[in-house]
Amino acid sequence: MNKEKKRNEGIRIVLAFLGAMAGCVGVRAFNMYVLMSLPLGARIVSMIVVYWLIALIPIIIMIIDKDKLNDYGFKHEKTGSQILTGLGVGIAMSLVLTLIPHLTGLGNYVDNGKRYLFLWQFIFEFVYCIISVAFTEEFVFRGLLYEKIRRVSNSEIAAVIGSSMLFGVFHIFTGNLLQVFMTALIGLFFCVCRLKIKNCSTLSLIIAHGVYDAMISVWIFVFLR
Repeated sequence: MNKEKKRNEGIRIVLAFLGAMAGCVGVRAFNMYVLMSLPLGARIVSMIVVYWLIALIPIIIMIIDKDKLNDYGFKHEKTGSQILTGLGVGIAMSLVLTLIPHLTGLGNYVDNGKRYLFLWQFIFEFVYCIISVAFTEEFVFRGLLYEKIRRVSNSEIAAVIGSSMLFGVFHIFTGNLLQVFMTALIGLFFCVCRLKIKNCSTLSLIIAHGVYDAMISVWIFVFLR
C-alpha cells in the first residue's frame, strides 16, 4: 500500500471511530431524553433501531470504499459452526466473568443495573444485545477498524492492539477508567478468538458478545431475586 492509500485509510480510521463515538452520544441522548416517554412497544423497537446510529458512519465508509462484509471477517461457509463457536465462547465468558464473581461475593462489580422478572424481558435482552449492541460493536471494532488498521500497519498485532484500545475508549461514556481497561481486554480476547479458534468469525464474535452481555441479566435474576 502506497503512502497516499495509507493516509486515506488512516483518515477512514479516525472518521469511523469519531462517527461511532458521535453515534454513542446520540444513543445516550435518545435514551435519556426520549426513550421513556414512548409507549412500551415503540420503546422496544426504538432501542433496537437507534443503537445502529453507532454504525452509521462506519457503514457509509464501507460503502464508499466498496469493502465487503467478508473483508471484515464475515464468512459464508460453515455458518452453523460459526454460531456454535460463538455460543461456546459467550457461555465460557459468562461463566468466568459473571458467574464466578457472583459466587465469590463480587457480584456488584458485574451488575448492569437491570432487574428483569418476566420471560419476555429476557428474550428482549438477548435480541437487543445480539442484534443491536453486539452486531454494531463487532462490525465497527473487530470488523472495519480492525481491517483498516491492519491495512495501514500491515500487522495483525497492531490491528489487535489498536482496535482493542479504541474499543475500550469507546466505553468511556458508560463507565470509569477501570471499565475502559477491562473492555479493552475483552476486545483483545475477541480478536485472539477470531485469529486462533477454528470457525470463529465476526459472526461468532457477535453471538459471543451478545450472549455474554445478555447473560449478565440472567445471573442477576438468579442471585438477587
